[in-house]
Amino acid sequence: MRLLLVRLILCSAPVAMAQTTNALSDAEIQGRQLAQQLCDGWPDASTKTGVLQIRDPQRKSSEIPLKCAVMVTATNWRSFYGAKPTNQTVALWVIHAPGQANEYFYHTNSPGEIPVLGDIPVLGHLFRSHQVSGAELMTPFAGSDFWITDLGLEFFHWPAQKILKKEVKRSRGCTVLESTNPEPSPGGYSRVVSWIDSETLGIVQAEAYDTNGKLLKEFYPKDFKKVKGQWQVGSMDIDNVQTGSRTRMEFDLQNE
Repeated sequence: MRLLLVRLILCSAPVAMAQTTNALSDAEIQGRQLAQQLCDGWPDASTKTGVLQIRDPQRKSSEIPLKCAVMVTATNWRSFYGAKPTNQTVALWVIHAPGQANEYFYHTNSPGEIPVLGDIPVLGHLFRSHQVSGAELMTPFAGSDFWITDLGLEFFHWPAQKILKKEVKRSRGCTVLESTNPEPSPGGYSRVVSWIDSETLGIVQAEAYDTNGKLLKEFYPKDFKKVKGQWQVGSMDIDNVQTGSRTRMEFDLQNE
């Protein structure tokens, strides 16, 4: 199965290599190399529709229309996420460029201003005025368990990367990569452990830990479907194990 699709939907720019490799262990050097490799390839342009299925801590469920797109230019590629919660429109752009930090633009407003379920809006002045960074990346997207940082896989961009081991996870041979946040914000992630499929470089599962070192979230793709001869991810789940909430990002895929 082409778990590679996960990193095409959600991916960050190449990891920074500011620190000299002379001061790093072999596991850290290999970790940085893997994080770099995860983000070296550019995806093809695509557009997907679907829903965010949210179950809050009180077990109340809701469903939000969703649109995701990837746009490729000569110098960068851009991920777009648009959703329509009740009485609101939410839109996120993530810009990825080789050798540069990701740029995030997040905008919420009243319904109708941004046609997120119709034509994809141009990344113009409206979005440029809503750039977010740092602790703001821990903002929930459209009230879901997916944070902005999750949708950009920002943790692969952190400077501290380390290979922990190799093991089988969900019937796949994996390399276990630990990404450590040098400046975790209150309520944010201090580190993320990812199981990377050794064959496809797709994320088989990931765990995010809070600033106290306690497990906060679990992420895993599921429901693979074959579309035009290729395996694609039908849905992705993210669970907040501390609150009991869960969000599924489910896409509209047509079986071949």
